[in-house]
Amino acid sequence: MTIEKTNLNDCLVVIPKVFEDNRGYFYESYNEQSFKQHTGLDINFVQDNQSQSAQGVLRGLHFQVGNYEQAKLVRVIKGSVLDVCVDLRQNSETYLQYFSIVLSESNKKQLLIPRGFAHGFLVLEDDTICSYKCDNYYHKDSERGIIYNDNDLAIKWGFPENKLIISEKDQLLPTLKIYLQND
Repeated sequence: MTIEKTNLNDCLVVIPKVFEDNRGYFYESYNEQSFKQHTGLDINFVQDNQSQSAQGVLRGLHFQVGNYEQAKLVRVIKGSVLDVCVDLRQNSETYLQYFSIVLSESNKKQLLIPRGFAHGFLVLEDDTICSYKCDNYYHKDSERGIIYNDNDLAIKWGFPENKLIISEKDQLLPTLKIYLQND
């Protein structure tokens, strides 16, 4: 595996070693020992989540707070997404900055999102399957979010806004300013 740093502190791109031949391909999507060796991080993933979505679905920006913050290791099994994370750690040099990357079935890249980050993704192809590991269990009362089109974050989604498919819940998420005022 290869590890690439991003513009955000502690946020990493994980690129597995893929073995391909005329039969197809094989790779370890996760190996705890190798992960620790290459990242220097000892993360205990306890929950796996998976979603299937149509092109244009935008999920996020979501995060957990307090004792239920989550680190995530995100990958795409089928199709592709524009994966986005925002550093919400007030003591970080990259506070309120974002990183985006295309994760796809073909590039097999994974994104390690540390605790203290908001996360969302835009589905770029129909029937996309996204999977991610979490190092903490989901806790409904600790769930928070920021609206995807927040002016202060100015995330470049690169997709026509009138073609986005967004849940009612995500359409009602507050702006960053409102979230910070209530924090």
